[in-house]
Parts: sequence; structure tokens; C-alpha cells
Amino acid sequence: MSSADSPHVALLIETSLASGRDILRGIARYVRQHGQWSLFHAPGGLADAPPIWLERWKGSGIIARISNAKTAAILRKTKLPVVDVLGMMPGFPLVHVDDAAIARQAFDHFVERGFRHFAFVGARDYLCEPGQDWSERRREAFCAAADAYGEAAGIFQLTEPSFKEMSWEERQDRLARWLHQLPKPVGLMVCSDQRGLDVLEACHRAGVKVPAEIAVVGVDNDKPLCEVCNPPLSSVLPDHVRVGYDAAALLGQLIAGKRPSGGPQFVLPQTVVTRQSSDVLAVDDPTLSAALRVIGERGCEGISVDEIAKAVGLSRSILQRKFRLTFGQTVHDHLIAARLKRALELITNTDMPLVEVAERCGFNNQEYMGVVFRKRLGQTPGQYRNS
Repeated sequence: MSSADSPHVALLIETSLASGRDILRGIARYVRQHGQWSLFHAPGGLADAPPIWLERWKGSGIIARISNAKTAAILRKTKLPVVDVLGMMPGFPLVHVDDAAIARQAFDHFVERGFRHFAFVGARDYLCEPGQDWSERRREAFCAAADAYGEAAGIFQLTEPSFKEMSWEERQDRLARWLHQLPKPVGLMVCSDQRGLDVLEACHRAGVKVPAEIAVVGVDNDKPLCEVCNPPLSSVLPDHVRVGYDAAALLGQLIAGKRPSGGPQFVLPQTVVTRQSSDVLAVDDPTLSAALRVIGERGCEGISVDEIAKAVGLSRSILQRKFRLTFGQTVHDHLIAARLKRALELITNTDMPLVEVAERCGFNNQEYMGVVFRKRLGQTPGQYRNS
């Protein structure tokens, strides 16, 4: 196929953020594997207006991070197939990271480290329709996980209208006062890495220790943003490369005249990249800290509750009592969570047979791993891999 005959596709995706760059990598991977496209990339920021030439462009299709109503209106006027990879403007076929799964992964990260108090810092877009804002979706899922755990999460919105009108110093003081009054120790999820620096600077201003008193986790694993923070910011790693790949595949179907099957496509996250901002065990009891450390180091080796109790010098009954009183969960619950986390990593990042995944993660067999998946995730390991 000549370049004149190949589909001409415009990419309205910013390169200033790691998420946008990863989406472009995924699109490039699809194009290399499935045929030649002529790609037109419009660089710029996420909130920038679309390029002027787009209104007169006679291409084949568009993949865009649609962040405002003006861009959405121009894209509709083109009458071309459009795939959205942001999820803030309704009415377009959507491929996006699974915001609820991202929030649950951050929450599980805190629970594994023994936190019993939780908080969320969001950046809500007040112009979005309810349910269309990615930060709100993450907040709702994080708070739902905390409620199910028996603890209401504290919430702070960095983009509240009155807050945005303040100077930087005033905003930092207000955020610091909120951080200071949170129950400690607390696991705090920041809606994105972009906001992590503000939160960690406010922690210093409030005189609270990170991660001993407040452990902080962001989203996107944008390495420059994470590493400029003090201490370096832990972050959930979504799979934006897969978003780009799947969005390109969907656009290819639309260009070929096929209707998209089903509704929005949501891509599960990969893991939490742990850095200093959350690398802590939030437990005063040294035997509980030791037990959590044993689970983290040997949980996938098939270790039993009795062996954990022996390793920390307690009877099984006393260790179970301590876990229930402190975490509201059993030792076995923590063991299963550690094994499930490792299984998700292997299924996502390798082609390892499921029977071997079960063995590597300390499950008795593949069937039992399937029971755990269905109970915890509502799907089988095979369905998770296919998704």
C-alpha cells in the first residue's frame, strides 16, 4: 500500500506527560504490526485548542485526548471516525485506563503496609458531567474501598473554585492545615503525579513525616515528576501503551466501516512502583511489622500461617488476634492479597502458563487461584489475561 492509499490519521495527544507519550508508543506499535498509516501529530498541551488545520482536514480518522467542549465540537464537525483516549467528553468511542482499578491498586498498596487511615487528593474538573472526570472516578473508587474496609477517607480537592483563586502560598498553607489534621499514620492517594509535588511540599510545610506519618502514592509513574519530589513519589503504573494500541485497533475498525462492539474499553493498570514516599510499614507492633515483612518476602513461596507465626515468635492464635484487632483482616487475607498481586503482575507482563503462575505465586493449584480471582476480581485468570 502506498502512502497515498494508506489511512491518514491525526493524533491530538500531548507529549508533555508520560501518559500521552506512552499512548503514542502504543499507537506506533499497532501501526508497525498491522500496516502502514500516515500519521499527523499535533504537539501541544492537554488543554490546548486543536490545530486550525483540523477543521479543513480530509483525513481518515483521529485519536485524541479530548479535554474540553471546544475540541469536542470541532472533532464532531469533521464527520470523521474519532477515538477518545481521555474520557472527559461524552459521545465518542473511548479507550481509557481503568480509573477504579487504579484506585483499588493504590488502596491495596496501603493496606499491605498496615495503614488503617486513608485520604485522597483530587483535581476535579467542575465543567465535566458527573462520572466523566477521571479524578472523580478515582476518588469514588478509593473512597468505596476505604468504606468497605470500615474507614471513611479524607478528601481534598486541589481545583475547588475558591482554592484556585488563592496564591500559591495560600494554597500550600490550606493544604498543609488539612494534612496536619489527618489521623496518622495515613495512606494518601494523589489523583496524578502532576499533583504529587504540591502535596509533598505541603507535607513539609505541615511538619509531618513522609512516609512515616503520611505515605503518598500518585498515578502515571511519570519518572521526572516522581523523582523531582522529595522524597521520590511512589506511583501506580497504568498501561497507557495498551490504551494507545487498543485505540488504534478500534480506529482501524471504524475506518473500515465496522461498528464498535460494546461500550467504552477500560485497560487495567500494571502495578505500583514503590519509591520512598510510601516505602514503610505503618505498624507500631514489632511482631506485626515482622509478620508483614515475612509475607512480603516469602508470601509467594507457599508459606503457611503457622510458619509465619513461628517466624515472628508468636502462637498462631495470638498472631491472628493481633491481625484482626489491627487490620480487621486475618493473616490468611494478607497472604492471599500478596499472592494475588504477584499473579496479576505475571499475567499482565508475561506469557507464562496459568498453571505455572499459580505455582510461582504460592497457590496450591490453578483451580484455587481461579477461585481467588473470581472472588476478588469477578473474573477468571484467563479472562483477566484476555482483557
